[in-house]
Amino acid sequence: MRHPPWVLLSDGACPTEDIYFLRAVAPWLRDRGIDVRRLDTRRWRSPWLARPWLIGALRGAHIIVCRTLAEPWIEWLECHRARLASVRYLIDDDIGAAATDANLPMAYRQRMRAFAGGGQPRLLALADEVIACSDHLARLFSQHHAGVTLLPPTLIAEPPDQAHFRDSGCRAGFHGTRAHLADLESIVPALTALHDGNASLTFEIMLGAFAPPPLQTRPRVETPGPMSWRAFQRYRRRARLHVGLTPLRDTAFNAGKSHIKFLDNAVVGCVGLYSDRAPYREIVSHGEDGLLVSDRPGAWQEAIQQLIDDPWSTRVMAKQAARKARELGDPERARAFWWVRR
Repeated sequence: MRHPPWVLLSDGACPTEDIYFLRAVAPWLRDRGIDVRRLDTRRWRSPWLARPWLIGALRGAHIIVCRTLAEPWIEWLECHRARLASVRYLIDDDIGAAATDANLPMAYRQRMRAFAGGGQPRLLALADEVIACSDHLARLFSQHHAGVTLLPPTLIAEPPDQAHFRDSGCRAGFHGTRAHLADLESIVPALTALHDGNASLTFEIMLGAFAPPPLQTRPRVETPGPMSWRAFQRYRRRARLHVGLTPLRDTAFNAGKSHIKFLDNAVVGCVGLYSDRAPYREIVSHGEDGLLVSDRPGAWQEAIQQLIDDPWSTRVMAKQAARKARELGDPERARAFWWVRR
């Protein structure tokens, strides 16, 4: 029996595409004889300008759209909906909340506002299924679509051994984007106090010129510039941290987040510190595979100092976090999810 091909229409959301389908599942599907393609829609201003063979490849296919899609491509899907095997919309952020969050970059908010008011409702009308990546998003989209399912993130890189814990000192890191700059800024006083009080502590704040100024001016703080998703994947194969900083303020935008950062922290070999709220409150076993930290002033400083002062316990927690990450992000779950939809 020949199964329909799968075509992911990409608008550039590479992390989402890889974590939930392309790296997590697509190679496995290809090994079983199923044709899987990624089509970068940004190469053509309109699908009507694309080559006929390319458009022909979409007919009869299962279509996946991640996060956003340009309106000319949505229009093409609307016109050819009857010729498609299915349309699935995969979403890992509350785009409506992003559109109104004053702490996010203005250009990003404007783009999300335009999509939330135009393209997203049209995609929801087209989709056979909405695939949400957190419980909060599943509940949110259930108000707008009858077929909402939950697909948690997949671990797409193997956690390293704990050899870096044999080194002296402690390296804490923030591998977030500008979308979480305000989250990081909320704990900067704790980080500067820790830096000044612990000569063995170094920081890696991956925000480049956007890193908070009090951190940029300190001698043991590295601020690598933002990287493309592909470059970041290569970088973190060799990056090692002891402590992963994952603050998450109580905002509508943050409420939609999945537990992806728990998996990301495991990939660089560290134990994570997480704000004591969803989604991490449901994932982290406090003191065993991470620490949950309140918003109380000084709580982050105390928690990080605890990890600095007890490196043996920190290593044990990091090891247990890697074990849990393998369980939570087991690709077999994602494979089973997509296989029944072939």
